[in-house]
Amino acid sequence: MKPAPFTYHRARDLDGATRLLAELADAGGEPKVVAGGQSLVAMMNFRLARPDHLVDITGLDGLRGIRTDVDGTLRIGALATHHEVETAPDLGPGFAVLRDAMRWVGHLPIRTRGTVGGSLAHADATAEWCLLALLLDAVLVVRGPGGVRRIDARDFFHGYYTTALEPDELLTEVVFPRPAPHAALTEYAQRHGDFATVAAAVDLDVAPDGRTVRGGRVALGGVAALPVRVPEAERVLAEGGTGPGLFEACASAAASAIDPPGDANGGTEYRRGLTRTLVRRACEEARAR
Repeated sequence: MKPAPFTYHRARDLDGATRLLAELADAGGEPKVVAGGQSLVAMMNFRLARPDHLVDITGLDGLRGIRTDVDGTLRIGALATHHEVETAPDLGPGFAVLRDAMRWVGHLPIRTRGTVGGSLAHADATAEWCLLALLLDAVLVVRGPGGVRRIDARDFFHGYYTTALEPDELLTEVVFPRPAPHAALTEYAQRHGDFATVAAAVDLDVAPDGRTVRGGRVALGGVAALPVRVPEAERVLAEGGTGPGLFEACASAAASAIDPPGDANGGTEYRRGLTRTLVRRACEEARAR
């Protein structure tokens, strides 16, 4: 339960952090960025991760904060914690799904230390932030020696713990370009606070009558190497309707479209069954908002 040896560096500013990452990478090192450390440090203790350099960015206060632009765009700094999102007073009904989803993130001590940017950069396929970013078309702002890049969430996740981030880049901000007043996320884990076996998130297009569904998006975690959208289920929602049969058909389409891997937490058919239940439940919660 002790990490392999490493050299610790503490960044004083953003430019210095990216320069240091570039220098360490060019010298053949394997640097890792640490913020809340709620995922990385645990992996290091089990020696599943063995970086030879840790670059601590917790002192970069410019990467904190949550704000909403006049056009409704929501911007969350990479060092904002899960608990800060959970308790943010000004998210508004359009982004209530972000606040409500935080109850699924570990336990309170983890939420007070873990960061939004850290979760996205870690890229666990069951992580709530990865699923929400994909569902809501988030844009991830990254910065490196070459300047600033904006990466769409659909292009950010490449596989197990793998992203489009270059070794000398830092994730600085997550941008949610549009409100999602009828979105919901739900998941199942064997114990509350554990990583999800399957997670499902839905963003519905609901007519002004509050009942008629005109379309929507469906995203799943825990069924592939990265969070995925499910176009088969979205085509069902696009047919529209008001009855419970619509959500049941959407859930069945989602379950039929996936081929999840089995592991100690459940086999392929078990995960398909969970997917069916969770997608239907997310649809019901989303329309009820």
